[in-house]
Amino acid sequence: MALTVELDAPTYGKYNQPIGLFINGEFVEGVDKKKFEVINPATEEVITSVCEATEKDVDIAVAAARKAFNTVWKKTATVDRGRMMLKLADLIDRDAKKLAAVESYNNGKPIALATGELQLVSACIRYYGGYADKIHGKTVDVDSDYMVYTKQEPLGVCAQIIPWNFPLLMLAWKIGPSLATGNAVILKSSEQTPLTALLVAELIVEAGFPPGVYNIISGFGKTAGAAMASHMDIDKVAFTGSTVTGRAIMKAAAASNLKKVTLELGGKSPNIVFDDADIDQAVSWVNYGMFYNQSQTCSAGTRIYVQEGIYDKFIAAFKKRVLENKVGDPAHPESFQGPQISQLQFDRIMGYIDAGKSEGAKLEIGGERHGEKGYFIKPTIFSDVGHDMKIMREEIFGPVAAVAKFKDEEDVLRMSNDSTYGLASAIHTKDLDRAIRVSNELHAGTVWVNNYNFLHAQIPFGGYKQSGIGRELGEEALNAYLQNKSVTIRIGGGLSPIN
Repeated sequence: MALTVELDAPTYGKYNQPIGLFINGEFVEGVDKKKFEVINPATEEVITSVCEATEKDVDIAVAAARKAFNTVWKKTATVDRGRMMLKLADLIDRDAKKLAAVESYNNGKPIALATGELQLVSACIRYYGGYADKIHGKTVDVDSDYMVYTKQEPLGVCAQIIPWNFPLLMLAWKIGPSLATGNAVILKSSEQTPLTALLVAELIVEAGFPPGVYNIISGFGKTAGAAMASHMDIDKVAFTGSTVTGRAIMKAAAASNLKKVTLELGGKSPNIVFDDADIDQAVSWVNYGMFYNQSQTCSAGTRIYVQEGIYDKFIAAFKKRVLENKVGDPAHPESFQGPQISQLQFDRIMGYIDAGKSEGAKLEIGGERHGEKGYFIKPTIFSDVGHDMKIMREEIFGPVAAVAKFKDEEDVLRMSNDSTYGLASAIHTKDLDRAIRVSNELHAGTVWVNNYNFLHAQIPFGGYKQSGIGRELGEEALNAYLQNKSVTIRIGGGLSPIN
């Protein structure tokens, strides 16, 4: 069976798309020779079919990764690991136009946004490539008769399961710290968006990584993902996705070999606008934080709290700004909002819109399908949303904004922190003292002040409460892929333990 097909990506043109499983440095069929279809969410048409990994293929990939780790990768000079990662970042920059086009084609992300995200992808890999030869231990001065030092070592074989909303960016967030610290990896892309990960596999080979160090498989969570979470020869699993799935992965990891787990999960982030804020600026950032990436963002600022003194003025300005968002063809350079990822997600979001109406929230704009084909939903704003309404409590993962008013800091902090989630938050105010004071009290891993969605490879990202365990990005992410070893050497002439 041919493991490459020719596709025609809007904004790029014809290119060769790998469709196999990338195991031990080459593309192969799955053991059961199964395939599944990949859908274009903007047209609801089949793009192509790719090979599907099952539990048997996970076993093969783990064996390849274990062999590569033991025989090659952990013995590779750290400067050489870094050099390969920097080469990979350069190759991503070289192929950025193609990667962005395919990302938009497969995911529905507007091409302008996909192009901007490619810069973050290569920057993340380049950042961690610079760390590869800077993983240091310490000497510990405890006693004149002993020499004690610590060293940081890779965990071994790591599984990584990434979502469909940011296929390339989440790959970079995982690939960076895991390879820099010397681990071998099996990554499972989402069954909805496997195409760009397979293109990166080609670049892995071109960058010179040894076979088996990085393996990429396409498959479903209930089979391939479950097999990875419960595998007895995987040392760590990193997952980005829903809180429900995160719980299942944590249980499987504990029930198998007690593998280490990091989880970046859901969110229902509060976006707070105080009455002294610059309304035009606040509206612009609230719009961006709410509707970026079709609101398919775990950190989206979907709970919008506006102080009562400017509430009516804000609602009017927010509606006007949101109506300017261009919804439509992801290939169009001016599109800001594309389709939702799937029919399932489309139906789920429409169900939340129905719940908002039935529970008594005021529908300001939107609330219906956009166009006749594709999974497009008009950007939707509900105002006067009660604190206990479904659209205010649950993660929707779609373009449905819930707006409520508040009286003062105490009032908004009570509402903001009364959530099972704690991933991100934002504050809009001209008062620096207030910004710091409220930031300190918010139960969230990230607080943006007078901005939203500013992410950088240097800045740790992760959640409180049920929004996850551990941190992505920054130096903190390296720790999730390392284990500390203490070495104690007796060097003095002191007494032996039996004297």
